[in-house]
Amino acid sequence: MTLLSIIFGIILIVGGFSCMFTPVATVLATGYIVGIMMLIYGIIGIVRGFKKEADTLEVVLSVLALIVGLLSMFRPGASLVFDSIMLFVFAAWILLQGIGSVAMAFKVRNDGGAWVLGLISGILGIVLGVYAFIHPQLAAVAVGFLIGLFFVETGINMIILGTVIDRNRD
Repeated sequence: MTLLSIIFGIILIVGGFSCMFTPVATVLATGYIVGIMMLIYGIIGIVRGFKKEADTLEVVLSVLALIVGLLSMFRPGASLVFDSIMLFVFAAWILLQGIGSVAMAFKVRNDGGAWVLGLISGILGIVLGVYAFIHPQLAAVAVGFLIGLFFVETGINMIILGTVIDRNRD
């Protein structure tokens, strides 16, 4: 599962840079992008939960991500209300993911210096989540860049944690 985490991290980073460099196209496809990424994230987290590789917070976030991913795939842009709610749901997901990343970084802090990068990554996620809650109008305008930045942050975090978890098994 750590290889899957690393592969998904790389996909998130590539997708994140794509979103950052084409923010208008990203805004037009936000529902699909978020839906696909949340579906994949949710499935991976749930599988990790069944394999007893994930803690309770990760499984809860994964189930929520799966539900929101399914909703956004079947109702992207269907109404302004859904799009507005999606901004706040996405902000909450960024915030909770950042909190989870910080918690995971402290959990693996005895494994060398890599945990500091996970901590920084988690703090960045928390800052982005709070920003998206405070300024939803600006977040809507900058959603392509924010999504891209978040995907890059989460991708880096998944790669770091995937390698740390892999080292712990040896």
